Amino acid sequence: MQAKDIMTTELIAVGKDASLKEVADLMVKHGISGIPVVDGDRLLGIVTESDLMVRAKKLRLPTLLPLIGGVIYLEGPARLEEEIRKMTALKAEEIMTTNVHTIGPEESLEAIATLMVERKVNRLPVVEDGRIIGMITRSDVVRAVAAELE
Repeated sequence: MQAKDIMTTELIAVGKDASLKEVADLMVKHGISGIPVVDGDRLLGIVTESDLMVRAKKLRLPTLLPLIGGVIYLEGPARLEEEIRKMTALKAEEIMTTNVHTIGPEESLEAIATLMVERKVNRLPVVEDGRIIGMITRSDVVRAVAAELE
């Protein structure tokens, strides 16, 4: 079984200027946990439930170890910067994850499952010639595994 056999092709997507209210409303309305951000049919990134949840969480300052002549960050200041960016975002492009794992339509079920488990991702956009043509979620993989077990 390949990606093209199990992917969802009726994509719900938003443009980069979509408001976070619009993104959240679409996710709730359609019962999805992530939504691609596109420019036409080109994938720019993805907004997930986790991205939106950052807006509601308590800001955690990085732990510092003071030293004579400076400080050592026990946690990277980049994490704090990322959280602040997401907490203050107003548009999809400001909160989306841009380093998105993607797959091609010919990718095998085994490769898809391996990537999802090892990279801890819940969804994979299916991209062909730079265009997003579908989406595979963990539920799609479970359905495919169940079909193979029959």
